[in-house]
Amino acid sequence: MTTDSGKKLHLGVAYYPEHWSEERWLEDIRLMKEAGISVVRMGEFAWSTFEPGPPEAGLGEDEGFNFDWLDWAIALLAESGIQTVLGTPTASPPAWLTSRYPEILAVDEYGRRAQHGNRCHYCVNSSQYHQAVQRIVTAMARHFGMSESVIGWQVDNEFSQVCYCQNCQRKFQDFLKQKFGSLDELNKRWSTVYWSQTYTDWSQIPLPIGSHNPGLMLEHKRFITQSYKTFQKLQIDCLRQFLPDHVWVTHNYMGWFDGFDHYQLAEDLGIASWDWYVGMGHPDYLSSGAMHDLVRGFKRKNFWVMETQPGHVNWAPVNNSLNKGETRTMAWHAVAHGAEAILYWQWRSAPGGQEQFHGTVLDASGQPRPIYEEIKQIGKEFAKAGFIAESQVPTRAAILFDYESLWSLKWQPQHEDFDYIAHLLHYYRPFAKRNIPVDVISADSSLAGYSLVVAPALAILNEKRVESLSAFVKKGGKLVITMRSGIKDEYNALLPMRAPGPLASLAGVEVEEAYVLQDPVPVAGNLFKGQARIWAERLKRTGNFTTEVARYGPCNGWLDNEIAVSVNVVGGGLVYYVGAYLDDASQDLLMDRVILMGLVRPVLPSPPGVEVAKRVTEDKKDIYILINHENAEKKVAFLWPALDHITGLAGSGEFRMKPYSVAVMTLLDAKK
Repeated sequence: MTTDSGKKLHLGVAYYPEHWSEERWLEDIRLMKEAGISVVRMGEFAWSTFEPGPPEAGLGEDEGFNFDWLDWAIALLAESGIQTVLGTPTASPPAWLTSRYPEILAVDEYGRRAQHGNRCHYCVNSSQYHQAVQRIVTAMARHFGMSESVIGWQVDNEFSQVCYCQNCQRKFQDFLKQKFGSLDELNKRWSTVYWSQTYTDWSQIPLPIGSHNPGLMLEHKRFITQSYKTFQKLQIDCLRQFLPDHVWVTHNYMGWFDGFDHYQLAEDLGIASWDWYVGMGHPDYLSSGAMHDLVRGFKRKNFWVMETQPGHVNWAPVNNSLNKGETRTMAWHAVAHGAEAILYWQWRSAPGGQEQFHGTVLDASGQPRPIYEEIKQIGKEFAKAGFIAESQVPTRAAILFDYESLWSLKWQPQHEDFDYIAHLLHYYRPFAKRNIPVDVISADSSLAGYSLVVAPALAILNEKRVESLSAFVKKGGKLVITMRSGIKDEYNALLPMRAPGPLASLAGVEVEEAYVLQDPVPVAGNLFKGQARIWAERLKRTGNFTTEVARYGPCNGWLDNEIAVSVNVVGGGLVYYVGAYLDDASQDLLMDRVILMGLVRPVLPSPPGVEVAKRVTEDKKDIYILINHENAEKKVAFLWPALDHITGLAGSGEFRMKPYSVAVMTLLDAKK
């Protein structure tokens, strides 16, 4: 199987040539080429090298910058067939800038201004910083924008900072004024008569510190989202005026990081990317796949892994190294879920700086670490199977992810062990175990094309969401609504109705009471006999076509023999309501039925520890990726004649997968 577009799987590294003499660059590039590196990311922390000092009066827009060194690095890399992604250096403003304009530095919730010498320590709303950012980004775009070797740009690096300066507070107050129009409306939506919080002037409204009014806290998160979207768009606009259409712009997000709504920020990007670190321990493909699927869901298309660890990190409680073979399985796991590139952070250990002991491809001496050979193996395999980049992950099932519901429940969890992400993964893992591809999409996304949708803990509802879910079910879709859904409106206020609120007519049940559990309670039905932990809702049937799936057993008196899980028939659709946080075994058995009724099928069955994924080309050709994630040999049955593009072997039937091994299979034409 070949492709004519030139698109390929990229293997790359973060490279910082400014750390080393130019004489060393040639050896670095030789080692990169030998390892199969096809792309490097550079420049994202090089502001002080690009612009060594403040612009002087009368200086032209292209003057005062030092880009010659990067020109040379890009050219040398290109001679060896290595392309470049450039990062805007705005996560690390230079000392001359922060000392001249200290208001650029962010202020924390205790009123302390950040100290120079870190990263992402700027105030995202600083107009002075915006001006400096526009100058450096525009200069970079003008200088490098038409370079044939630069295939993409990364804006900033891992947005994360929240600033509590007076400027941010004023902008937040303006944000609220524009949204609510009047203090009367704001006071009503936030129920500010509670604890005499009523505001009589916009200037009285604070930035929330710690626990505060739920409406205020939610709007502050929305304000942070808008602030970063504005800052990101400012840079995108500077870049796009000098970039060809085929050159993309991205930002490297951080998995489940919940500082802002990533779906909103990703709207302005060409592609989505993220930084994947395991930290302490070892990768768990049944959970990590959800993060890849989340990032793929930002744009509903393939993505890049812009950073990942080549062995270990330096910030975990225990910075253990991955087992030999796990770096390889991580790379292919990402590809199986839609990645088009894997880049390692970083190429070589810097002699100074805060990340001296972070894993790298080369050590401080400039010699390859043992992991180099494994990355080299990945490079060879990516070259053999690069056609995968032309394919997509086919899905018929989706899990709805909602940052606002996450925030709301994180602020008021009711149980120390309740975690929104863990609850979502409780529904994701049964799909992963069965090799069923899933999209993790915004709760506000279109549901067209899906036959099964899971809405875990969709606490916050608005009219659009209710209409979308209702239309999906009435068209024959299968929907799962879980505990803690439909309890709040879009202002984070309690709905004046029983959960699941406006979805109650779809579910055919309402929640009479929710019980936070100190001890597990029994739950049983025709599908399973198990327990509920953390949370149990007592359901009351309200629909004519609603049937019970499971009931609680004897426990606290209130839940005894009451409905725990139900299913309702709505036209050609089905709606499951799961009011209990089930044990893992019961969850698996319940999801077996849900998956069966949802008409979604596994790619292929496989033994535990072996992932089988599928990507599909535009001309409907199937590509199967088989990954043994365990340090043990596994037997896998592949029933059709197929070619393994990794080994070059063809055949069918049962075959053995060595520990941490990978196969990339395409079907052979039986007529040939």
